[in-house]
Amino acid sequence: MLAVRRSGERAQQSVATEEISQNITAAADGAAVISSTLEEVSHATREAQSSAEIVLDASRTVEETVIDLRREVEEFLQRVVS
Repeated sequence: MLAVRRSGERAQQSVATEEISQNITAAADGAAVISSTLEEVSHATREAQSSAEIVLDASRTVEETVIDLRREVEEFLQRVVS
């Protein structure tokens, strides 16, 4: 009777160990997915920053061009009035 009970306990322990192993594997897989997602977010953030810097440079160029054009128009109008 004792041997049967111990055999049953070993079977339960084996099932529990297998379940723990599966849970650890599932957790590791989940961590890998999270890591991959964070890497994608990081890459997208770098691309967005690069795009923002390009837009900022373009807007500065436009601002400088508008200032130059305004100055040229004012000078032209001054010559016309004179």
